[in-house]
Amino acid sequence: MGAVVDKKWLDQHLTSLPLWQQNAFKDFSTMIADEANTFPCIPARTGFLSNHLRFSFIGDPRELQSAKALADCLKEYGQCARSAGKYTSHAIFFETPQDMLENYEVEDYRALFWTVLNNITAFDEKEWPTEIPSDPSVHTWEFCFNGEPYFVFCATPAHKLRKSRHFATLLMAFQPRWVFEDINDTTVLGQKLKRLIRKRIDLYDEVPGHPDLKWYGQQDNHEWKQYFLSDDEHSPLKCPFLRGHLPLTFSKQRNN
Repeated sequence: MGAVVDKKWLDQHLTSLPLWQQNAFKDFSTMIADEANTFPCIPARTGFLSNHLRFSFIGDPRELQSAKALADCLKEYGQCARSAGKYTSHAIFFETPQDMLENYEVEDYRALFWTVLNNITAFDEKEWPTEIPSDPSVHTWEFCFNGEPYFVFCATPAHKLRKSRHFATLLMAFQPRWVFEDINDTTVLGQKLKRLIRKRIDLYDEVPGHPDLKWYGQQDNHEWKQYFLSDDEHSPLKCPFLRGHLPLTFSKQRNN
C-alpha cells in the first residue's frame, strides 16, 4: 500500500486495513455516492464514481508526525494528480480518537485544522508560486504546497447543522486549483454548476448557505474563509495561516 491510493485499490483491499480506516472510507462512500444523489458537490461525486479521487489515511491530527505524514502524502499526490482525472482531489482521513469525538466542538476543530495546515508548510521544500499572493487577505490568495495551489476543504464530527461539512472523522480534502479552470463564473458549465450546487446545499444543510461561499478571484472573496465553515454564519476576521513558522503544537483551550 502506498501513501496515496484510489477507490479501485480500496475496493479490493479495504478489509486488510485497520477498522477505523475501513469505517472512514465506507462512511465517505455512503455520503458522497448516496443512492438518492443528494450530496451537494456534484464534481466530487463525479470524481469519486469515476475513480479520479485519491485517498490517504493519517494518524491523530494533534501530533506533529501526522503533519509530516500529510506533507509526504501531498508530495506524492502532486506527482500523480494530473493523470488522475479532471475531477480529482486528495481526501485525507485522520484517525480521530474518542476524546476528540466526545469533547471537541466546531471551533476546536477549526483551530486544529489551521494548526495542521500551518505545520505541513514546515515540510514544504519549494518556493511559494510567484503567481499566487502570499498574503491571505488578497482575493487571489490560495493555499500552496510543493509549488501547487490547492483549495482546501474541511469537515468534522462536530458539525451538525451544516451537514455538508460533517463527517465521522476529521476530513481534509486538497483540490488542485487547475481543476477549476473550466468551472468558474466565466464559463457556462461553472455558472450552471454553481446554481445546482447552491440549490443542493440549501436542501442538504439545516442552515442557509454560508455567506463566505464565493468564486475564486472575486474582489470580495477570501478563499481561506471557505476552507473551514462554521455551523452558523460566523466568520473569522483574520486568517490563521502562518507559513514559514516553526511547527506549532496544538493545545485545546476549551472544555478541559
